[in-house]
Amino acid sequence: MQFLHMLPSPNLPKESVLEFSIKSGSLEKQRTACIVVGVYETRKFSLSAEILDHATQQSLAEVLGQGDMEGKAGSTLLLQKPSGARADRILLVGLGKEKEFDDKSYRSAISTAVKRLNEIGGSDGMLCLTELHVGKRDVAWKIRQAVIAAQEAIYRFDQLKSKPEETHRPLRKLIFHVASHGELATAETALTEGMAIAAGQSLAKDLGNLPGNICTPAHLADVARGLKRSHGLAVEILERTDMEKLGMNTLLSVARGSCQPPKFIVIQHKGGPKGTKPVVLIGKGITFDSGGISLKPGPEMDEMKYDMSGAASVLGTLRAAAELKLSLNVIGIIPATENMPGGAATKPGDIVTSMSGQTVEILNTDAEGRLVLCDALTYVERFDPDCVVDIATLTGACVIALGHMASGLLANDDSVAKELLDAGQEAGDRAWQLPLWDDYQEQLKSNFADMANIGGRPAGTITAACFLARFAKKYAWAHLDIAGTAWRSGKEKGSTGRPVPLLTHFLLERARRASKTSSRRKQS
Repeated sequence: MQFLHMLPSPNLPKESVLEFSIKSGSLEKQRTACIVVGVYETRKFSLSAEILDHATQQSLAEVLGQGDMEGKAGSTLLLQKPSGARADRILLVGLGKEKEFDDKSYRSAISTAVKRLNEIGGSDGMLCLTELHVGKRDVAWKIRQAVIAAQEAIYRFDQLKSKPEETHRPLRKLIFHVASHGELATAETALTEGMAIAAGQSLAKDLGNLPGNICTPAHLADVARGLKRSHGLAVEILERTDMEKLGMNTLLSVARGSCQPPKFIVIQHKGGPKGTKPVVLIGKGITFDSGGISLKPGPEMDEMKYDMSGAASVLGTLRAAAELKLSLNVIGIIPATENMPGGAATKPGDIVTSMSGQTVEILNTDAEGRLVLCDALTYVERFDPDCVVDIATLTGACVIALGHMASGLLANDDSVAKELLDAGQEAGDRAWQLPLWDDYQEQLKSNFADMANIGGRPAGTITAACFLARFAKKYAWAHLDIAGTAWRSGKEKGSTGRPVPLLTHFLLERARRASKTSSRRKQS
């Protein structure tokens, strides 16, 4: 039995698609260009490898016995025309030590397999890796993660190259084999979820990788309008005059130095019952951050195009929510602008009045993210939200504190914080909670305004969140600092698409809880 799904792949021409499907049944009878099975260190076969070894008269064991592969993580061995199997080739993937095989090992094995399938020029392949024991993870988790890892493995951003590199017969079809027929329904649901997350993450990556001369605030607004047309989302774009009428002066203070007009984007997925309180996601949308008058150093300033990754993650997550038809009301808010120096630019020492009426002394124009977010945090009060999560590449201090592994999490509500932490663990897109104690508020004192926009070098990530907390007192709120996780520098420079997986899992779990609550009410 087989299920088929199609997912647009940024790695292929627009008219091409990557096709995912699920199958169960005898491995030796599967017709495919290449079937993928695992081998642990000490040359121990996975269950599927054992089955194929038996079907091919121990040809796999013979090859391993010759020392051609030891099962180390990341290693592969391709076998041509195996006698006794209908597959054209068998790809052995090293899994490392069986006792140490975990979430990360599983994702790495999927990634290794898909990259190798793409390299060898096969148009399709069957992955027999969902059977692998990964702690307490079930087949649904393994299918979701496999889809996301596969899409990441073949992702390429070459839309702006005059002659993109051609891939010989790129991978077009990927089949996930599940051990039993009874797992097909669960795997089907998980496949749909994984595809939606992967599509949202790819959208976020594409936006993060675009240069600032293309991905302007107006471009983000156009992307939102595109999602309205393609996914039925409700979209409203506020212009500069609208923001002026609302008193969004902290946001507008950041926009003053740029010739690009700011945009305030409101995008809604109306999937829950009418009147149900929405979940609000706010994404920082600084499409290029020069630092303003407090100019950044020149080296690596090109990477400041990714300062709109919070906005990109909101758009990607809303796309995923719409594709999954989540039974939730979700609102995405994107305050978008550039932060540039210029004759009209805000100067250090300027004081502005926020939409909330609180005044801010701007001591550093490079601490601009909190200035656009604070007006957004005030704006969302009108929605009477169930909870609010803002996502921002906010502080370099978060990179120093947590590196590039975990996003920083701070919250005024422990239950929301736990939901996000759990979602991150489930998604493999982890966050780590930092304290939001009132003690740190002392660092934001100003002699001339209600607060300063920076609190000095100590605890920079925390004081930035403390600043935002002053505007989020009327609802449950959490802040994700993704400065260290949204972008990858070096040879593999580019957007990671995080935290779309975390946010989508967060919404998925909320939708499941809402569905269970609704069912109980109907029964009673």
